[in-house]
Amino acid sequence: MGKAKNTYGAGQGGFRQAQAWLHTWCGLWFSWLLFAVFLTGTLAVFEEPITHWMTPEHHAEEAAEAAAQAGPSAPLAQRLAWGAAYMAKHHPDAGMWELWPADAQGAGTLRAYWFDSQRQYASADLDTTTGEPLAAGRETPARQTEGGHHFVDFHYELHAGQVGLWIVGIAALAMLVALVSGVITHRRIFKDFFTFRPRKGQRSWLDAHNAVAVLTLPFQFMIAYTGIVISGLTFMPAGVVAQFGAGSAGAAAFQAALNEPGKPQPSGRSMAVPDLAPFALRGQQLMGQPVRAVVVDHPGDAAARIGVYGWNDDASAQQRLSPTSGMAMFSAATGEVLQVRMPGGVDGGKASLAQSVMGGLHMAKFGGLAMKWLYFLCGLAGSAMMATGAMLFIVKRRPRHLGEFGAATARVYGLIEAANVAAIAGLGLACIGYLWGNRLVPLGIAHRDDWELAVFFGVWGLALVHALARPPACAWKEQLALLAALCLLLPLLNGLTTGDHWLAQLLRGDWESLGVELFVVATGCAAAWGLRWMSRRKPARRHLAPAPTTQVQP
Repeated sequence: MGKAKNTYGAGQGGFRQAQAWLHTWCGLWFSWLLFAVFLTGTLAVFEEPITHWMTPEHHAEEAAEAAAQAGPSAPLAQRLAWGAAYMAKHHPDAGMWELWPADAQGAGTLRAYWFDSQRQYASADLDTTTGEPLAAGRETPARQTEGGHHFVDFHYELHAGQVGLWIVGIAALAMLVALVSGVITHRRIFKDFFTFRPRKGQRSWLDAHNAVAVLTLPFQFMIAYTGIVISGLTFMPAGVVAQFGAGSAGAAAFQAALNEPGKPQPSGRSMAVPDLAPFALRGQQLMGQPVRAVVVDHPGDAAARIGVYGWNDDASAQQRLSPTSGMAMFSAATGEVLQVRMPGGVDGGKASLAQSVMGGLHMAKFGGLAMKWLYFLCGLAGSAMMATGAMLFIVKRRPRHLGEFGAATARVYGLIEAANVAAIAGLGLACIGYLWGNRLVPLGIAHRDDWELAVFFGVWGLALVHALARPPACAWKEQLALLAALCLLLPLLNGLTTGDHWLAQLLRGDWESLGVELFVVATGCAAAWGLRWMSRRKPARRHLAPAPTTQVQP
């Protein structure tokens, strides 16, 4: 009798075949989540420009600040005196005063921060010529929005808190598994990097997948590993629990020990807040940076301490992996130097420094604009790697599946095709829908930022429903068409709702807003090209072929 030949299972074949199975299935089940995490993380590289575009009312405020900087301005000592007087008059019971007297050049807005009764940050801007409040406060911006920080939050916790953080951590671990198994599986992976055969169906998808994977392989390893490491205390909390105890109280004690080393308890003896200017000047000399902020802990108490924090110089900060600025801490009562941290250092010892460096690597806190663009392009390539991998899986099995799920195999692969559409094109629709929501959601509505997030998740959910209801080819075309339309029409929507346009952005030198809109338009052009390519190619068979019969060798 002959022996059945079947080399498709996890336990069949040699080591490389087993790694191929691991790479295929581990990559597939996590590819949709990893694509979303990677794409939003890529957009998060330019969090500030996206936030800038999503808060158009701030353009006038920025122009007013620039005009104020050009006029007369009080010196640092006077600004600090005004800030302290404002806090003593309006918020004497606040447990912390935080004064930002000026920018790195000694000009700019004088701003005071404190914690309100709900332990939330509150702030007020003060006139730099009189010290009088310019407004009642800045707790609620003119356009309440998450801005670009939405992509940051989704990237690392899916807007789901600790549960989301764990999900993303598991996905990052699966990504490392997929990367390692992929390298083992593809013996000629570096040779294949220089090979691309267009219009060859499955082979073209494989060539594209290999090319973008090899091009950014070190980046992918680094991003996945550092993403796990910077949240390591969440994933492995035993050390913190052993030292500080379990639960929220232990976590709060750990954060206090890490971020507020040596912070004294109030003594109960009153003492007026001293003149802050001498402390600011001493701190500036000790840390070698201009003053960014002066923080008073327990103001009005004899145990108060005064922290002076510095501005990071762009040129020097780009050369450091740790993004921290300098800091000098003093006793308010005696003037004694309690602590000095030089720029690039961290509190908490070498372990904290290592974690800070890992965070700097993961979030591109060094290297300036050139490094941000490098991360952005590598992130797009990583997203393309996951998208082409998911597409390769279904293209390979569309004509001939392996019957992995028995009678339900065809139905399972149909769901996988729909998930591909929703995960790739649908996420693009959700992202551009988020920007449209920023312009269309009424300004005065309560919890407006939540409504913008609802637009993001609502559009994404509708994309999934649409992908499930339509044949895959039609779903791809229709979602790409809508994506192209929304992207290409965004500048028109911005002009109609805010009166802003490209010429105005050019004239005022607003490269952040212009850059956001140009990238969105480029995305729309790419979606239109994809739609044209799909319309011209031959349609694939809608139904999967039946599983191959077992062959018997003589």
